[in-house]
Amino acid sequence: MNGKKKLAISLLLIALAASMASAAGWKKKKNKSSVTASTSWTAAFADIAGVDSVNTIAPASMRHPPEYEITVDDILTVNKSKVFIYAGFERMMQTLGSNGGTSSVQMVQITCDNSVATVTASAEKIAAVTGTQAKMKERLAEYTDYIAAAAADIEKKGLKGARVLCNKNQIYLAKDLGLDVAATFGPGPVTSAQIADAQAGGYAFIIDNVHNPVGQPLAEVAPDAAYIIWRNFPEETGRGALLTVVKQNVTQLDK
Repeated sequence: MNGKKKLAISLLLIALAASMASAAGWKKKKNKSSVTASTSWTAAFADIAGVDSVNTIAPASMRHPPEYEITVDDILTVNKSKVFIYAGFERMMQTLGSNGGTSSVQMVQITCDNSVATVTASAEKIAAVTGTQAKMKERLAEYTDYIAAAAADIEKKGLKGARVLCNKNQIYLAKDLGLDVAATFGPGPVTSAQIADAQAGGYAFIIDNVHNPVGQPLAEVAPDAAYIIWRNFPEETGRGALLTVVKQNVTQLDK
C-alpha cells in the first residue's frame, strides 16, 4: 500500500470516528477532565505529573506496546479527550498524526526514559497542561528520592561503578543508579563483535530489555556476568506504576 492510500485510509478512519462521536451525542463539556495516554508508559508519566485518571490506548499486557494497531474505538477515545499524551515512537501516531485527528485535543509529546532528568522534564510538561503541579511535586519527589536511595544502597553493596553491558533502551536508569555502562547493544540482533566483547569485557551485569530481548547470546559467553532483564512499560496502570517498574528493576541487581 502506497503512502497516499495509507493517508486516505487514516483520514477516513478519523472522519468516521468524528461522525460516530457526533451521532452518539458526546458533548465537549463532558471531556474537559479527560486525559488519554498512548501506552502504559506515557500513562505512568501522567500519573507522576499528578493526573489521577488516565485512559490508556495500547493494552499494558503487550510485550511491546508501541506496535499496537489503533482501532476506530481507540480513535473515538482520543477524540473525546481533552489531552492526549504520547512519545512519538508509537505505531498509532502514523494514523493519529500530530493533532490526534481533531483540533479539539491538546497533544502533549514527551520523552520517555526512566532517568530522573527525563521523568522530571516530562512530568513538568504534562503538569503544566493539566494544572496538577502540586500533586506532581509530591509524586516526583517520591520517585527521585527512591532513585537516590537505591543508588546509595548500590554503593553500600560495593556495586557503584560496576561494569555493565546494557541494552540501549535501559541505559538511563543504570546510569542514575551509579553503574558504569561500559558498552551497549540492541535493539537489533547482537553482532559477532559484541559477543566477543561480552566474553572478554569483564562485565558484572548484562542488562537486557524485556520488550525486545536480544542479549541471550551475550550471556552465554559471559557466565560470570549476571544476566538481568529490565522493563520500561508498566504491566499495569495506576498510581505509582513507574515507581513499581523501577523497584522491580533495581531488585534484580541482587541476583
